[in-house]
Amino acid sequence: MTSKFKALVVTLSIAVIVFVLVGGLGVRASSSNDGAYRQLGVYSEVLQRIRSEYVEEPNFEAVRNGALHGLLESLDANSSYLSPAEYKRFQQGKGDYKATIGATISKRFGFAAVVSVIPGGPADKAGLDSGDIIEAIDGRSSREMSLAEVQNMLVGQRGSNITFSVVRPRKAEPQKIVIARDDVSIPSVSDKMLESNIAYLKPVTLTKGKAQELANKIKSEQSSGAKRIILDLRNVSEGDPAEGIAVANLFLDHGAIASLKGQKFTRQDFNADPQKAITKLPLVILVNRGTAGPAEIVAASVLDNARGDILGDKTFGIGSVQKLIEVPDGSAVILSIAKYYSPSGKAIQDTSVTPNILVADVDDTIVADTGDEEQDTTNQPDTKKATPHTDEQLQRAIAVLKTKAS
Repeated sequence: MTSKFKALVVTLSIAVIVFVLVGGLGVRASSSNDGAYRQLGVYSEVLQRIRSEYVEEPNFEAVRNGALHGLLESLDANSSYLSPAEYKRFQQGKGDYKATIGATISKRFGFAAVVSVIPGGPADKAGLDSGDIIEAIDGRSSREMSLAEVQNMLVGQRGSNITFSVVRPRKAEPQKIVIARDDVSIPSVSDKMLESNIAYLKPVTLTKGKAQELANKIKSEQSSGAKRIILDLRNVSEGDPAEGIAVANLFLDHGAIASLKGQKFTRQDFNADPQKAITKLPLVILVNRGTAGPAEIVAASVLDNARGDILGDKTFGIGSVQKLIEVPDGSAVILSIAKYYSPSGKAIQDTSVTPNILVADVDDTIVADTGDEEQDTTNQPDTKKATPHTDEQLQRAIAVLKTKAS
């Protein structure tokens, strides 16, 4: 690589950054004190140092892609840069395949992380669990992949395999878990009557139709004599924000539920419709680290409106809207353009939901320790064996409700 060519690559790299920040995203500097544009000089200086002083001749395409990946992911976990090759794979992955693994994946500490899994789904059967850190997917480091790429890889042909290297506490080496993609069915909302006429309701997701399903269950339980309600949203992360708003409205006959806003996004406010509220019974909502997205909208609105108690652990924190922007060189940017806010004005994605009654989440399963640090769980029964224990969060919720007058 000649000195002139190196200089050209550096110049083009800077031009790409400038284009993405200014031209490609349609952003114009509105004031001379905008720090983002001043930082371009720093980027230029760093590239020049790499060119002239790095220990060996660098791959400037990799340097540029790495810089853009870092730029977008520094904003939030859901914003991504896709190089031309990555964007091509991303588009190919948007085919007719519907088989998946039945898990919500986000990013934590730079790596892919499991938010929650759907009971009975492929991920659950293979032993993947909420809180698992995924170091690699099919041999590629998840740290080097955007969240869009990670989520795209979860979908594929029915029966096709995907391999995870999972990092867990008390394990010296990552554990290998192979999952066969499959069609995932969503269980119905479960309900039962507990002691003291407490109705217990447990959805697995808040996908389309779950609000109506919950409404029917609540009406049925009230007809059967329910005097209090526990809504278990632990490990509920899949779903539609609109469904979360509808579920919150079942319990709220007035007040704000959530708002959606961004710098260039027309603000939307979601308020409770008195006609859609169906119960005023005392309420406790159970949450944990696997509670995310639409379920967090429900918890935040109930908490901020003092409609009931939120009990458990701090939630995960997911709640934004993304826009895909194509760049002329064949790459693409996925940018968060709006966030959901609680009635008190907190961005759910940034602050999560902290229960007003904190009770530690006791894991109800134990991963069998065979002594092998790396295991292939393909076509093997679930390695998680349930052990008898007391659900401390549920018991505490029952105790709290017993003090509430119906």
